[in-house]
Amino acid sequence: MTLSGIKIVAAQEFRVRLRTGRWRWLLIAWVAVIAAFSGLLRYGLGLTRSSSGVAMANLGLPMFGGLMLFVLGLALLVAPALAAQSINGDRERGTLATVQVTPLTAWEIALGKFAASWTTGLVFLALTLPFALWAVLEGGVGLLRALVVIAVVALLIGVICALAQGLSALFARGITSTLMSYLLVFAMTIGTMIVFVLALPLTMAEKTYTPPPGSGTTETYTYEAPQTQRVWWLLAPNPFVILGDATPAPPTQLNPRTGREEPVVSMDPLSAIGLGARSARVDPQSSDYEELAAAPAVWPYGLGFNVLLGAGALWLSAQRLRTPVRQLSRGVRIA
Repeated sequence: MTLSGIKIVAAQEFRVRLRTGRWRWLLIAWVAVIAAFSGLLRYGLGLTRSSSGVAMANLGLPMFGGLMLFVLGLALLVAPALAAQSINGDRERGTLATVQVTPLTAWEIALGKFAASWTTGLVFLALTLPFALWAVLEGGVGLLRALVVIAVVALLIGVICALAQGLSALFARGITSTLMSYLLVFAMTIGTMIVFVLALPLTMAEKTYTPPPGSGTTETYTYEAPQTQRVWWLLAPNPFVILGDATPAPPTQLNPRTGREEPVVSMDPLSAIGLGARSARVDPQSSDYEELAAAPAVWPYGLGFNVLLGAGALWLSAQRLRTPVRQLSRGVRIA
């Protein structure tokens, strides 16, 4: 396997994609949707600031967080379309065998196709950067925070592209692999939350409440509560949980109630998701920011699992591209 071989396959994939004019229209539509969302979000936050007196310095927090969550959601819809037919589509058109009989190895073909789809996804992400910079200029978002969030989104796009390509190598028909790719995205996002909620009743345990001293009562009582620390790992692979938990802490400001410098999390959706994920690992659960922030992180497990899953999908792609082929699926042709 050589880098030049990977570049040859990636360049060929790019040429095939550029021959079709639909990519230009898709890029235009992407920018239009992101621009419309950013404008409406900024307008809505401006109205909220006028009515509630939100500090201008913190207006960038909800704008940047909302924008990046929206971008991640769109990317999860676009990424499967970039790679879900990269292998079986060429096989259906009879062009894959032409590449396989060249000196290119199976790994060069697999990584070249993956590089092309991931780079295309990064182009979509790059078109979002001006709007992300707009949110940063609104204040409240540090440069490090913005870079980390964009890097995590880029990595998640690569994972989805790798998984979609693996399904493209596994299934003979492009429509099947595309459908399975979107089902996989659904399972990673909505499905993980559904499974987490359904698993909570299985973790119910009896707790005893003792009132603190000076509360005016000494009565204790027992109740049943779910033990989320037993099933928190079900949420770990969720891309939105990974993004929210991996985001660095926002800037601090003086809390008039406690008299301490505390991070601004009330209007930051990324911090809210991250603290919600970490609260699932705390027993008993607490609403204190310092305790939740000190809880073990969730994103290393989720991101590591997703990266390993993507690497396994690339390995599957390379295995399915090896020649000579001793067994083909029914109805699949060589050339």
